[in-house]
Amino acid sequence: MKLYNFFRSGTSHRLRIALNLKGIAYEYVPVDLRTEEHLGTAFRAINPQALVPALVDGDLTLIQSPAIIEWLEERHPAPALLPSNPEDRARVRAMAAIVGCDIHPVNNRRILEALRKDFGAGEAAVNAWCATWIRAGFDALEAMLAEDATRGDFCFGGAPGLAEVYLVPQVESARRFQVDLAPYPHILAVDAACAGIDAFRRAAPAMQPDAPR
Repeated sequence: MKLYNFFRSGTSHRLRIALNLKGIAYEYVPVDLRTEEHLGTAFRAINPQALVPALVDGDLTLIQSPAIIEWLEERHPAPALLPSNPEDRARVRAMAAIVGCDIHPVNNRRILEALRKDFGAGEAAVNAWCATWIRAGFDALEAMLAEDATRGDFCFGGAPGLAEVYLVPQVESARRFQVDLAPYPHILAVDAACAGIDAFRRAAPAMQPDAPR
């Protein structure tokens, strides 16, 4: 497998975590968003949408991290990223969707570049924009974690899964955009528990070959 990704991309980060949790080896292929390499002809031939990540497995090319993660879960079901009970799966999917549908899409690079270039937003305004949507999502996630008295150290149960795959990269992004995370002790505790797991450590942006040294 070849993973076309960028070290700081939240969607790339979540896919690296999922692959690592599944124990699936892959070749890391950096695509430099800073130089707009993703907009070039070579990468568009891999992903016409010109977004990372893209996963290539032989003749198969997969795009969009939710679809890729679902494919991984179906093709490589163990260890599972979702619980066995349908109601529990719905809860975990909802937590992941808060990040994947409601926080990340309005805070990703092309949105922020539009704010800067088309609307004249400075970095303080961009950070405030990001913080608005991160806080809205984290408020809900924190409440969901607080109300679940049966869970262990993670978002659901006693092991990391789909919710952490989405949440940990978003916590990384929140720190980068200088969001105050003090109001979210349960989220911080989950993030700390994941930081002790090799699959998460190896997926971190700072550990990638294209990260600044």
